[in-house]
Amino acid sequence: MTTPSTSTALPTFSGTAAYLAPADLVDAVNVAIALEKPLLIKGEPGTGKTRLAEAVADQLGLPLLSWNIKSTTKAKDGLYIYDTVARLNDARFGDHDIRDIKQYIKFGPLGRSFVSETRQVLLIDEIDKADLEFPNDLLHELDRMSFVVDETSETHTAKLRPIVIITSNNEKELPDAFLRRCVFHYISFPNEAQMKDIARVHHPHVEDQLLQTALLRFYWLRKQPDIRKKPSTSEFIDWMSALQKTGVAVERLQQDIPFVGLLLKKETDVQQLISMKDTTRGLRM
Repeated sequence: MTTPSTSTALPTFSGTAAYLAPADLVDAVNVAIALEKPLLIKGEPGTGKTRLAEAVADQLGLPLLSWNIKSTTKAKDGLYIYDTVARLNDARFGDHDIRDIKQYIKFGPLGRSFVSETRQVLLIDEIDKADLEFPNDLLHELDRMSFVVDETSETHTAKLRPIVIITSNNEKELPDAFLRRCVFHYISFPNEAQMKDIARVHHPHVEDQLLQTALLRFYWLRKQPDIRKKPSTSEFIDWMSALQKTGVAVERLQQDIPFVGLLLKKETDVQQLISMKDTTRGLRM
């Protein structure tokens, strides 16, 4: 394994005004930065995994490169692609010197983070969407922070290791060999006090009683055992926007859950809520 470089002072993350990071998450980010290892973040959808990378880049004043993983994504795509179609077209119709293969090498997000002259923040988003071999195919590159372009035999090694943040929704188990090379952190769902602080970041002028009643409704809904897809932080923020913009009264919120489609995204969950309302003749807690 390559020894972490010490020639350049490493930055320190502490959270931002728009991203309230709890102390354990701040510690995980800074340990990953200090050890120059990838940070693997798991947690419920909507808990701010992707936004963490944006916050780190924002606070540290570093460029952010995003690699959004799909089921068809291959590890090599993140390093580079060899544009054979462009070379073929130039051979047939252009006046380029097609012997210079370098001009047809296009670096992907991972490759760009290696060849950059400045430190980058690299987000590898939802790595568990790719096939099972995808994480293993990245082991060498993430470990040594270098790769070889096969077509030119050139080796590119990062001058300044990027800050790599990897997110997963836990749809697939990741290989042990990959996990050993990462700093791991699970973002726990915010408690009511933390959610109140988060809500005030996005809605600084919300009335106290409305916010408190909305929090009670929201966490009551999350506690219902028959709700399959529990509402997330981002959905609560959207719901608060709707409550304020439409002027929903606290009295109505105490009796009902308006705009439930902002919180529940499955038909079975909505029907379950309706059944609970019919059974209890209201949603008093």
